Amino acid sequence: MMKQPKPLKISKSRTKQTYKSFNKKKERNIASIVEKRYYVLIGIIIVGMTVLLSDLFYVQVFKNDYYVKKVEQLNTKIVEGSTAPRGRIYDRNHKLLVDNVPVKTIYYKKTNGMTVKQEIELAYTLSDMLVLDISSLKEKELKKFWIKLNQKKAKEKIKDSEWQQLEERKLKNEDIEKLQLERITAEELSVYDERDKRAAYIYTLMNKGYSYSEKVIKNKDVTDQEYAKISENLDQLKGVNTRLDWERIYPYGESFKTMLGTVSTTENGIPYELKDDYLAKGYSLDDRVGTSYLEYQYENYLRGKKNKYQVLQGGEYKLIEEGSRGNDLVLTIDIELQQAIEKLLEEHILKAKQEPNTMYYNRSFVVITNPHTGEVLAMVGKQIYQKSDGSYGFRDYTPGVVTSPVVVGSVIKGASHIVGYNTGAMKIGEVRNDACIKIAATPIKCSWQAYGNINDLYALKYSSNTYQFRTAINVGGGRYIYNGPLSLNKDAFTTYRNTFAEFGLGVKTGIDVPVESLGYKGNSTLSGHLLDLAIGQYDTYTPIQLSQYISTIANGGKRIQPHLLKEVYAPTEEKLTEKIYEVEPVVLNHVTTEQKYFDRMKQGFKMVMESNGTGYYSIDPSLNSAGKTGTSQSFMDTNGDGVVDTETITTTFAGYVPYDNPVMSMVVVSPDSFYQSTGLNYEYPVNRKISYEVSKKFFEIYR
Repeated sequence: MMKQPKPLKISKSRTKQTYKSFNKKKERNIASIVEKRYYVLIGIIIVGMTVLLSDLFYVQVFKNDYYVKKVEQLNTKIVEGSTAPRGRIYDRNHKLLVDNVPVKTIYYKKTNGMTVKQEIELAYTLSDMLVLDISSLKEKELKKFWIKLNQKKAKEKIKDSEWQQLEERKLKNEDIEKLQLERITAEELSVYDERDKRAAYIYTLMNKGYSYSEKVIKNKDVTDQEYAKISENLDQLKGVNTRLDWERIYPYGESFKTMLGTVSTTENGIPYELKDDYLAKGYSLDDRVGTSYLEYQYENYLRGKKNKYQVLQGGEYKLIEEGSRGNDLVLTIDIELQQAIEKLLEEHILKAKQEPNTMYYNRSFVVITNPHTGEVLAMVGKQIYQKSDGSYGFRDYTPGVVTSPVVVGSVIKGASHIVGYNTGAMKIGEVRNDACIKIAATPIKCSWQAYGNINDLYALKYSSNTYQFRTAINVGGGRYIYNGPLSLNKDAFTTYRNTFAEFGLGVKTGIDVPVESLGYKGNSTLSGHLLDLAIGQYDTYTPIQLSQYISTIANGGKRIQPHLLKEVYAPTEEKLTEKIYEVEPVVLNHVTTEQKYFDRMKQGFKMVMESNGTGYYSIDPSLNSAGKTGTSQSFMDTNGDGVVDTETITTTFAGYVPYDNPVMSMVVVSPDSFYQSTGLNYEYPVNRKISYEVSKKFFEIYR
């Protein structure tokens, strides 16, 4: 049996010695680690201090000037001048259409802490210094002035029960003021003399519009003496100041003035409805801005650059950046042509009003464009009205070119032909009988005159309706039976409208004005309405849409965006020299069709202008033109009872010259130019006479 080993005996003294040795070794290791970390920390501190000192040296030595300027900027208050003249507007031949003239202006801007009492005292002081026309002062404004001067008496005019109702919110502050105004007697106002009324007028101006905007006290017929007197006493007239402002002037008077647009006044500032738009662009509420048409459309170019001033410690102003007039616009319009057409329109509209059956005719439109570039050379709308003495006057109605859609009639049959060709519903040279169409339970539909057997070209020349009806029936997949029901595929409406849109009909043209009407698209998809759509008797289009349509035909199928802006120049005192922008033609789309179909349709438009064509003598036959006429039925409520009671005829024309290489396209639209009165079927051809004279005038100017 194996013996068990004896246990190892370790002495206590040896164990204690070993433990002490281990502790000493551990202490030495800890000391070594601490010492290393200490050196690392010292190194980090040294590196950090080095970087900090380097940065401090860099900032204080190398960047010293930069940061000194930064501090100066933070402690410098910069303000802008009140207004700056806008850019000028010229026609295509650099004839000045809109300019600025300096205007001496005296204005008031409320300062912090200004009390009602101080404002009234200031109003009286100014009334002694200025000659004012106070004829526009209203009695209500004078009564409000009385309330400010007699606040105790004004309060006494309100009964205790009414004050109680105000506390109970049964009455509003506006109601209390209304009662006070009603209870001021004529005797109480009779004590006011001319000086008091002048002060009331000035006080009203001082508190008109936005609270802290500038209020013009006088800017009409300010004399040099008045201007100097106010300027010399500004330290005694708290909130009052003077400046040279500006006003827009129009060397060509009312010609094209509406489309040029309007600019807000200093006293009114930004109109409320445009406030959000302009404030988002960094404008101030009292800035003068474009508010309509081209002034509004091209505000970003026309806006002037204001002077910038540094406010010094003593309150003085130091000019640090001089402002400038806004950029100058050159338009596509030829003002000579524009004025000539305006005159022609007035002459022919007035003459037409002397003819029978023109009771409801009161306006016509003309648009002339370059079909290759989209430049609008002339755009005119004139409306006649009868004065109280029985004579006639005229209003500018040019915005109606883009905002007044009408039923245009057969003028759009060129686009209808393309629908027929594209869908196979009509073939080149196809002969059809021009017999009337009769659908069950609907009135008979005919051409304006029966022509027997005609092909697609003569259908355009004579403006056959039934030829188009047959095409529309084919497009809709229908089967025509005389006086039978007619069922057509509703998708045919979309087919027609899609092609029409490629010509610019029923869509916005993109002309550079803030507002443009789309026109009306009928909602019904009855078969008879498709036939009406095909001959321009259903949807409505604006004159500018017709202009884009005929230009698209003239240039070979490119729908080009029409535009009124031609170029932009940096402001100079003399000639326009530094061009900063030029408008390039924008092709919106190409008409989808084969070239043979487009050429065939254009050939038909040429025949329209030849002998026996519906457009003969709409343009001088010697000019080798092409075009299409239109006659459409319109219905109106003549007595305001909400019931349509009268049928009128709208006449249209769209053409271009010359046929082989067009230099101009032209549209003339005369809504409600004729109605058939009892026993007299006479129609004065006002639209044809206008188009003939306009084309003649164009080639007199552009020989």
